[in-house]
Amino acid sequence: MKYANWIYGAALAVLALLLKTVEYRYTVRDLSTEGLTFIIAAVFASLGLWAGWQLNRKRTPPKTEPDDQRQQLGISKREYEILLLVAQGATNQEIADQLFISLNTVKTHLSNLYQKLDVSRRTQAIEKGKQVGLLG
Repeated sequence: MKYANWIYGAALAVLALLLKTVEYRYTVRDLSTEGLTFIIAAVFASLGLWAGWQLNRKRTPPKTEPDDQRQQLGISKREYEILLLVAQGATNQEIADQLFISLNTVKTHLSNLYQKLDVSRRTQAIEKGKQVGLLG
């Protein structure tokens, strides 16, 4: 996302240059109105398709591999995913956004996870996850 602003800026600069070029050709060479309309429509349709693709591409949740220890503790795959994200330092809202679930669902999964690990805080859950072999 760091370079996204540069990409967007460069794309807008190219589009502005293209439109100025088309405007120059229109005034100097007298392009037909239909041709100019087609070019402008094609440019904005392409930009719209690209922006839509960027905004709607699928994000992959963290990989979860079945683990005997996780199954012995009764921890579900989703709870395990949440534990991994907590260990990475993600906030509840970040976890909800990344896994496409609500904030309340994250809190419910965390509460269940705390019970299964017999802990009361995030840091304790991370430490217990390391002790039992859930986290590397």
